[in-house]
Amino acid sequence: MVMREDRTNEVWLRTLSGTPQSDALQDLRERLLTGLRYALKQRYSVTESDLEDFTQEALVKILANLDSFRGESKFMTWAQKIAIRVAFSELRRKRWENVSLQDMSPAWVARQEADALALLRLPSAEPSPERRVTRQSLRTVMAYLIEEELTDLQRQALIAIVLRGMPIEEVARRLGTNRNALYKLLYDARRRLKQSLEAEGLTVDEVLAAFAPE
Repeated sequence: MVMREDRTNEVWLRTLSGTPQSDALQDLRERLLTGLRYALKQRYSVTESDLEDFTQEALVKILANLDSFRGESKFMTWAQKIAIRVAFSELRRKRWENVSLQDMSPAWVARQEADALALLRLPSAEPSPERRVTRQSLRTVMAYLIEEELTDLQRQALIAIVLRGMPIEEVARRLGTNRNALYKLLYDARRRLKQSLEAEGLTVDEVLAAFAPE
């Protein structure tokens, strides 16, 4: 058995390719589990069973993507990054699994203190009283446009992804679509909002200026 500290990138690839050698696979599994335990256990509500599941899913992804490893870093660095991505993706999915897309109306967003103008990627700033009134008016306009000008699918996707931060894969799964179709849906929704703003006599530049730092 090759000792853990002696495995080079080449040894890892050779022993894991084809039918992986059991000692190399077990070594990789233990390292991934240890790394995830260190990265997640103190900061997130994860159980040992969760960590085992994350590790197993990461192993599957790593073995399926060995040919993508280019040797620009140590093999374990590359493998641990995959494991962390797997874990965070699953944690995000669990965070949103009991949240309904239908609940994410503009009124719900407002109650959660979400700013509809985040759709335009506006910077945050402490406004003067005059600007505060202007900004509140613009928020009202944006909430109205989201409710009235977008389709149900556009509204659900835009609020879920852009305002609430739900993973795009999770939204695609719930809407029964794929990433590419969802990107097109979001693009069309943003374009529609900008057109509707202009129909209200507002330009995106004017809205951005109202929310620019003073």
